Amino acid sequence: MYLATTGRRDAPPTPSGVRRRVPGTVLALGAVSLVTDVSSEMVTAVLPLYLVLGLGLSPLQFGLLDGLSTGATALVRLLGGATADRGGRHKQVAGLGYALSACSRLGLLLAGGATGWIATALAADRLGKGVRTAPRDALITLHSPPDDLGRAFGTHRAMDTTGALLGPLAAFALLSATAEAYEAVFAVSFCVGAFGVLLWLLLVPGRRSAPPRHEPLDTAGAPTAPAPPPARGGLLAAPRSPAYRRIVLCAALLGSATVGDSFLYLLLQRRLDLDATWFPFLPLGAAAVYLLLAVPAGRLADRTGRRRPLLYGHGALLLAYGLLLAPLPGGAVLVGVLGLLGVFYAATDGVLMALAGPFLAEGRQAGGLALVQTAQALARLGAAVAFGAVWTASGPETALVAALVALAAALCCAARLLPKAPQAPTDSTALRED
Repeated sequence: MYLATTGRRDAPPTPSGVRRRVPGTVLALGAVSLVTDVSSEMVTAVLPLYLVLGLGLSPLQFGLLDGLSTGATALVRLLGGATADRGGRHKQVAGLGYALSACSRLGLLLAGGATGWIATALAADRLGKGVRTAPRDALITLHSPPDDLGRAFGTHRAMDTTGALLGPLAAFALLSATAEAYEAVFAVSFCVGAFGVLLWLLLVPGRRSAPPRHEPLDTAGAPTAPAPPPARGGLLAAPRSPAYRRIVLCAALLGSATVGDSFLYLLLQRRLDLDATWFPFLPLGAAAVYLLLAVPAGRLADRTGRRRPLLYGHGALLLAYGLLLAPLPGGAVLVGVLGLLGVFYAATDGVLMALAGPFLAEGRQAGGLALVQTAQALARLGAAVAFGAVWTASGPETALVAALVALAAALCCAARLLPKAPQAPTDSTALRED
């Protein structure tokens, strides 16, 4: 079976032993993501407490809010990706997403505890994330050598996760200083998010002025063949190869058995009987592990293939579910679950995008990545609602057992379906699938 590569214009291969530098555009995108994640994680860290303990929502209601706000990104991801690909407007489309997420903080501030307005604000935040994620990841793909995609995504995710570490700390400091005034958290979060939008406008380049990336080069760096025509077709034109379609299917399968972080933190809080003041610190453990492992996991994926880290990362999540059910001391469960959750994200988040990237046609990078992200988001919507429903009806232990069984089955299927993708496509020739 033959697969068409992206055929992008890239620099000649770097000699062995020479250390590659991360492209400047990737670092700029990472800086914006760092600031934006401080803003978003300030809210994410306190939202479960605010909704479940503060407003008295049931786990089912919280699952519906969390799942529906995630599912609201589905069509927007596809439309945002397709719009960004049309004319190469990745910066403009992603910038709109960042602005929408920043404005959603004002919605939370003005909601005044009304569930409907809170749901609208959460949906606006997730819509903004859905709009920006695929064009941003497409920019990483377009500005990085194909054989370094794992490292580029790992570097970006590490900078993003630095913001995830700082956000809960800021939320904790604000709650302590304002006697648990959640409105102060939402207000400061808006200001930080607005600063992230400003950085996006100033630091991230627009259209490339360099020659088109789809011209293959010889060893001297000169074009050797005319550029292939741009990809054509509608919104769903990206999934041309069977291998890419299998990646989309596996993203949905694994996402359908992935319990949201907020549920895991609520389970830990329940297991350890943590005071509400300390709840925002729970994401810090997972974020710290993610930060330490994101770049090494990306580099490992570049060297050994991106399929294995993706499977092993979901295996770590499976172990985290098991730890929450195990009769172990609370401290061991806390350290183990947060550590395994960090491993899960380090080995899967950027690696999934790097795995799909080489199978996407020139001019379809954002749309193709958006389809993978949409399949995953819709599956996680179902998982959040189902987990909350089972928790409400039968208790958290039953819900966790069901999630563990579902993830084990999804892992077995993904191990058979995921393609062994080419690790470093460097020209426009056809590659044979392993």
